[in-house]
Amino acid sequence: MGNFRDLKVWEKAHRLTLGVYTVTALFPRDEMYGLTGQLRRSSSSIPTNIAEGSGRDSDTELIRFLHIAMGSAAELDYQLLLARDLNFLELAQYDGMSGSVAEVQSMLASLIRKLKTKD
Repeated sequence: MGNFRDLKVWEKAHRLTLGVYTVTALFPRDEMYGLTGQLRRSSSSIPTNIAEGSGRDSDTELIRFLHIAMGSAAELDYQLLLARDLNFLELAQYDGMSGSVAEVQSMLASLIRKLKTKD
C-alpha cells in the first residue's frame, strides 16, 4: 500500500489518539489503569493497525488490519460513552470525539470497500 502517513484515515485516527491522550490526562488518578488505559489503548490501536497493515505484502493483509482497526474504533466509541456517563468527559468533548470516531469508521469502511473492489 505504501506509506501509512499518506492515508487520510491514518492522519485522522492519529489526531483522535492525541485528543484521547489529552482528555484522559484530566481523568481521576484512580482510573490510570482502568478506563484511562483502555481509552488510550483502543484509540492508539486504530492508527497502529492501519500502519501495520500498510507495511504488509498484500491488500488482503491490509484489509485484515483495517478490520482490526474498525473493531478498536467500536471499542473506543463505547469507552467514550462510558467516560461521558461517568462524568469524566463533558458533553461537548464527548460529542467531538464521538464524531471523530464515526468519521474514522466511515473512512475505514470506505477504504476496505475500495480495496475489495480493486481485486
